[in-house]
Amino acid sequence: MVYSDIHDQAMQPNSFMTSNVETTVSVNQVSRYYDKLLAVNNLSFSMQRGEILGLLGPNGAGKSTTMQMITGNLAPSSGQISINQFDILDDPKQAKLELGYLPEKPPLYADFKVDEFLLFCAKLNRISKSHQNKAIDSAKQRCALGDVGSRLIGNLSKGYQQRVGIAQAIIHNPALIIFDEPTVGLDPIQIREIRQLIRELGKEHAVILSTHILPEVTSTCDRVLIINKGELVLTESTEGLQKRMFSSSLLVGFHQPPDKQTLLQFDGISEVDKVRDNVFRLHHDPDIDPSDSIVVSSVNEGWKLFELTPEKLSLEEVFLEITTTETHENKTTSAMESI
Repeated sequence: MVYSDIHDQAMQPNSFMTSNVETTVSVNQVSRYYDKLLAVNNLSFSMQRGEILGLLGPNGAGKSTTMQMITGNLAPSSGQISINQFDILDDPKQAKLELGYLPEKPPLYADFKVDEFLLFCAKLNRISKSHQNKAIDSAKQRCALGDVGSRLIGNLSKGYQQRVGIAQAIIHNPALIIFDEPTVGLDPIQIREIRQLIRELGKEHAVILSTHILPEVTSTCDRVLIINKGELVLTESTEGLQKRMFSSSLLVGFHQPPDKQTLLQFDGISEVDKVRDNVFRLHHDPDIDPSDSIVVSSVNEGWKLFELTPEKLSLEEVFLEITTTETHENKTTSAMESI
């Protein structure tokens, strides 16, 4: 099968959506060394079409190396990566036909008109001539570029240039789209528009979103992977990540407070700290919420409750807690092994 035949088939409406293949991306026990430095260590995950996966990690965690291996720009030292069941090393041409990529700096030519650039991209992706116009029109429609086709890319706003970058990534209707920091440098309105566009694309493609903007994950992604020191330290749904943002403690205030021993009698409460006069922090089992019982007892006992606030961690605090805990545990393990 030649490239034009593949793309003729790919450009049929929703052609890849009818495939029996459920797993779009499979990363299986992948490691990468730079000389003796282990940048990625035994990383495994998979994802399906219709899923947006957030890839997070501190600087030097291995995110860029991971993306370079998935896109076929860097060979893994060991392990296997496949896209739509095509192995990225054994069958790279077929695998890359299923891949669209938008790097942090969009690969645009400022002196091209939008239509000229997208035609150039269609030819680069070897879309057959009979389907080029259809592919361009579809990409422009999905990225809301219908009114700027005749304008020079260099004269467009940053937000529209980013849309052109996304259009070039999806013009061949890939199964997988990878975005690297897609909203960096955009204003709040443009950020909102690009996030909405990514969510729309996530309905029909598998999408990997690498970002250091943590709120972008909760507003855009379905699932999150956190990599630290080259290792996967967390895989969690966005809903699960948001649950982690609620710490297992309550701030309570009473005009007529009970003593600490009384507060410790509530089911699930393990510790009581005095924050200031008449205000306490109650540490409790994450699976037990004592709020209702405290309210009822306050009414019955005349404690005159005036504050009851579940304490919430920021997403940044959750991220730091996960990555720093993992780093500490790794150091402790290494120290024990050296004894």
